[in-house]
Amino acid sequence: MLKKLLSGMVNQRQQDRKAELYRNFIRHEAKIGGRLFGPVPTNHRREFFCLDEHTWVWHEEWKDKAGQSHVQTTRYDVRPNGILKSQGNRYQKVEGREALRLYEAAKLYQQRIRSEIYTFAQ
Repeated sequence: MLKKLLSGMVNQRQQDRKAELYRNFIRHEAKIGGRLFGPVPTNHRREFFCLDEHTWVWHEEWKDKAGQSHVQTTRYDVRPNGILKSQGNRYQKVEGREALRLYEAAKLYQQRIRSEIYTFAQ
C-alpha cells in the first residue's frame, strides 16, 4: 500500500514538473513573439504565441498616459474552412490582409523560437 502511495506521489511530481516546464516554454515563446513587431514600450506587455496546433494568441497590457490599465487579448482559431478571430465576446472571420499578416507573423515566430530556444534540438 505504501509503495503504491509513493509511486503515485512520484508520478504526480513528474507530471507537475512537465506542466511547469511547458508553461515556462510558452512564456518564453510568448515574449519572443511579442518582440516580432518591434520593441515593447515601457509600461507595456506584449505576447504572441502558438497555444496549440490550431490556436494563436496576441495579448497586450499597457497603461495609458492617465495611468489607466488596458488589456487586449485576441485569439485566432485556424480551421480548415478559415480563421476565426475572437476578442472578448466578438467573433469574426479573418480574411485578406489580416490573414496574410497573421501567416507572416506565424512564420517569423516559428523561425525565431526555433533559433532562440530550440536550436539544441535540431
